[in-house]
Amino acid sequence: MDDQRRRRVREAWDAVADDYARMRTPDGPDAALLDDLVATLPDDATVLDVGCGDGARTLANLPAGTVGLDFSRVQLGLARERVAGAPLLQGDMTALPVADDSVDAVTAYHAVFHVPREEHPVVYREVARVLRPGGRVLLTVGRGSGNSTASDWLGSGHPMFWSTPGRSATRSQLRDAGFDVVWERLVDDPLGSEALFVLAELSE
Repeated sequence: MDDQRRRRVREAWDAVADDYARMRTPDGPDAALLDDLVATLPDDATVLDVGCGDGARTLANLPAGTVGLDFSRVQLGLARERVAGAPLLQGDMTALPVADDSVDAVTAYHAVFHVPREEHPVVYREVARVLRPGGRVLLTVGRGSGNSTASDWLGSGHPMFWSTPGRSATRSQLRDAGFDVVWERLVDDPLGSEALFVLAELSE
């Protein structure tokens, strides 16, 4: 992602932080997917929540000690208030500030498609790098293929960018990064249409 687009995406997330948090409740239909993931993890699992936002929906529903990572400093400020004591990092998912083979699971809700689709393989390789063999990633992906921009996202006065290569291409990119897709599920999204979630496991 070029520096100008990166700056605009960060500014948009900063601007909509409070409104976005109100629209995505912690007990929404996608929260059950987190329960399903956690049930497969060891008791002492280390989890990385990429694009954690305010933390109420994902970070708060993951094991204690889960590391929250976000691009937006404002979002991390909300997460610090709402999930007290959670370790938080500011960073870019194309270059995760996390050691190799250090986590058992990664979550990335409504995050990857704000990165240009040509960089999605980089994101998946980064996730594979930080996961231990057999680790799992649960993420939201785009159903169609294309790029789009909302010029005044959620009335913030800031543009927001989406980019997806399509469902089939995403599966191929995950396989190329060393993952096996376990399942795909469509979940009602409070912001509009159904969201597509994928659970994938890193080959051992």
